[in-house]
Amino acid sequence: MKLSENQLLLREGKKIVDALGKTFFPLVEVVLHDLTVEQHHVVAISNNLSGRKLGDSTTEIGLARISDPSFPEVLQNYPNRFPDGRPAKSTSIGIKNSAGDYVMAICLNIDVSVLTAAAGSLHQLIQTQTAPVVIQENLVAPSLDLIRSTLEQFAAGLNTTPHMLSRAQRRNAVQHLAEAGLMDLKNAQTIVANTLGVARSTVYTYLPSKGDQA
Repeated sequence: MKLSENQLLLREGKKIVDALGKTFFPLVEVVLHDLTVEQHHVVAISNNLSGRKLGDSTTEIGLARISDPSFPEVLQNYPNRFPDGRPAKSTSIGIKNSAGDYVMAICLNIDVSVLTAAAGSLHQLIQTQTAPVVIQENLVAPSLDLIRSTLEQFAAGLNTTPHMLSRAQRRNAVQHLAEAGLMDLKNAQTIVANTLGVARSTVYTYLPSKGDQA
């Protein structure tokens, strides 16, 4: 028996509903409404989140399409709500035949309650404390490059370069590195000497003595 155009469209619509429901499981309900009949409009449901059954009546939007062929073919991303109160985001797609009459509607209803809870958890996760931090922590291990950049920043704060620092300024810079624990890095003295333009032995004289550290 040859199927009519409307029957063919409904048959293909059921395939689409089934595929979309399985693809977006478990957050999206997909429903197929037959708009060619007076009642029992729901003919397919995939990933049922609303508790509706096959043979249930269509929604107000479906009824509007049945009575008015000029009703918008696509309504997307409008707020909705499941029977149990969960918020939803819905999209309704009306499908017409070659005569311009509505044959069916495919409706997608997204359960946004789960996504809202997840978004709230993520927001909490990325929040940081606003209280002042005594020590600025860096998750990158200190490196010799940090010694160079620290000395350059120190000199820049005095409107000069590491090579142009005075003896007292060089001493202060090295003691600043020592307080930050950077002088404990292997080959730190060599890097400091090269950056400041002094002998490595001179760098040792800038280091705070154990008496100074006590």
